[in-house]
Amino acid sequence: MTSERELIEKSRNGDAEAFSRLVSRYEDRIYRLAQHVCSGLPSDADDVYQETFLTAFKKLKGFRQDADLGTWLYRIASNLCFMRYRRKKREPFVPLLDRPHDHDDERDAPRGPQYRDPEPTPEEAARKSELTAAVSDALARLPVDYRLVVVLRDVEGLSAERTAKVLKLSVAAVKSRLHRGRLFLRDEFRRSFDANPPRGSGISKP
Repeated sequence: MTSERELIEKSRNGDAEAFSRLVSRYEDRIYRLAQHVCSGLPSDADDVYQETFLTAFKKLKGFRQDADLGTWLYRIASNLCFMRYRRKKREPFVPLLDRPHDHDDERDAPRGPQYRDPEPTPEEAARKSELTAAVSDALARLPVDYRLVVVLRDVEGLSAERTAKVLKLSVAAVKSRLHRGRLFLRDEFRRSFDANPPRGSGISKP
């Protein structure tokens, strides 16, 4: 089995098949990141996905062999998402959300719902669809600076240290943005479901 290091070296020498094999190892993760960060702008997810690997192919000769390829690709995709979103939305950064706080411990971090049944009932499928839509809507309202951290940590499962490397932030800044982002999403979910309780929940609007 060809190692990743060998595939990188072959790709640097213009081997398109080797680069295609590298892409296949990371394409799902990069596309998932683009989909979540470009929430509300679905066509941009496709563009970011393609631009990420095009940029990687162009810059692969400058990639350090001692670096982590996945982290490098996440960084390219994150930068593309960030710049594209800023260009379109002209969204201001909110620096106050990065102030130190006393809630960096993630042991008590809220966890998403678990779906154990591989074949949900129609009612369960409808609830899951509603929840998915609520998550997408809430992410679209979260400032992109924090959305990137939330997606890398809670969707992609990266450690705080690796997320910090991807985004070129301190670990403390990553933890701060993650905490603030989670609080924002929690409040958005509450507002959403208070106004539109899930079907079958037994909750009616006043």
